[in-house]
Amino acid sequence: MFMPRTSFLIVSVSLFLGGCTLPTPAPKSEVELPAAWKNAGRFPVAAPGKDLSRWWGRFGDPALNRLIATALDENPDIATAKARVRESRARQDAQRAALFPSVDGSASRSARSSNTDLGGTTSSTSYSANLSASWDADLFGRNRSQLEAAAANLGATEENLHSAQAGLAAEIASTYVTLRTNESRLSVLKRNLTTREETAQLANWRLKAGEADTLEANQAQSSLESARAGVPALEQAIAQGRNALSVLLGRAPGGVDPLLSGASRGLPNPPQSLAIGIPADTVRQRPDVRVAGYQLLAAAASTRAADAARFPSLSLSGSLGLNALSTGKIFNPESTSASIIAGLSAPIFDAGRLQANLTASTAAQDQAVENYRAKVLTALSETENALIACRRTAERLATLEKATALAREADELARQRYEAGEIDFSDVLDTQRSLLGLEDSLLNTGADRVTAYIRLYQALGGGWSS
Repeated sequence: MFMPRTSFLIVSVSLFLGGCTLPTPAPKSEVELPAAWKNAGRFPVAAPGKDLSRWWGRFGDPALNRLIATALDENPDIATAKARVRESRARQDAQRAALFPSVDGSASRSARSSNTDLGGTTSSTSYSANLSASWDADLFGRNRSQLEAAAANLGATEENLHSAQAGLAAEIASTYVTLRTNESRLSVLKRNLTTREETAQLANWRLKAGEADTLEANQAQSSLESARAGVPALEQAIAQGRNALSVLLGRAPGGVDPLLSGASRGLPNPPQSLAIGIPADTVRQRPDVRVAGYQLLAAAASTRAADAARFPSLSLSGSLGLNALSTGKIFNPESTSASIIAGLSAPIFDAGRLQANLTASTAAQDQAVENYRAKVLTALSETENALIACRRTAERLATLEKATALAREADELARQRYEAGEIDFSDVLDTQRSLLGLEDSLLNTGADRVTAYIRLYQALGGGWSS
């Protein structure tokens, strides 16, 4: 049995999502998934579900845990996404109601008076009650297809909520890492300032003792002031980082301070191991891919509904009426009238409107197919990039740790030899600049490594399951 390319992909999506099955066979998807990750390295290939659920707890940082937990409860974007889920669920319920008959009722009382030929007045009162019912038999499944589309739209809305939760957790973690990195850089800079102050003081003493000239003393003071100029920039970045976290938590500036007080100012530690699974696991787990899958199912259901609209429809309607001149006789059999009507209607001429609607729905379905394929490819690419970043930043960090340790020894030795008058001050300046640069690079690379793990968790689809 031949099936078009779109049908292949739709069936695959329905299987990945674990529901919304379609009345077609289940062949292999045309979206080719690799059997394993190219850059998995030392990461174990096992079911990653446990590792991905609330992954931030595995970084061993209580402040980070508090920040993310608070944001998931208070962030305005998350609250908006939850409201959209409620809206979508209500629209699905409204669409489901179209499968059932609708019943309306009415009751009335009318009074009439008239003058007689003898100058008197006569009056009459009548009572009536009516029930009417109608039902669309849905011969070709238009209403059922529209309900399937509404159910798929609800699924997409729920996955949008999950995607927002996962993205928020990753953004908070990245912002938090940047904040802690800047705090560590400020601490290193202040420690370096202390060393340069001592060196500048020594240069002044040597100048007064006639052992050095003014150039040397000015160089030492210039180096000290140059380092001091970096303090305001880092303090600004720290304050702005705290404000950014406050916004992500749904609080005014300063609202994040109680959650950060008393916490360690070091970087969070990435977990020693992380099960990454296989590419098919990532496709199933990532909320954005699942959103695209539900959107594809909704587009396919809308196409079927548009196709069904071209065929005849059968409607059944009935009414029950009660009419009497007094309330006591309104339920007498003689007061009852009933009718049942069956109507079959079919489009004869609509100037191509229905066909145009079907063509538009088919085009929308094709767009959903390509969007789903693009999301899958993006998921694979982001995961591979994160795996590469985790491995390479670890290698770079190990090299910088060795270089920084040697630079610290060189700086200490240079200051000792300068104090003993064995080397020029320019040599001391070189070692100080080298040490500060390496320490700064070491902190930034450490932050890059933690961020790489955050991006890996996000790429694998973690951070939203309960």
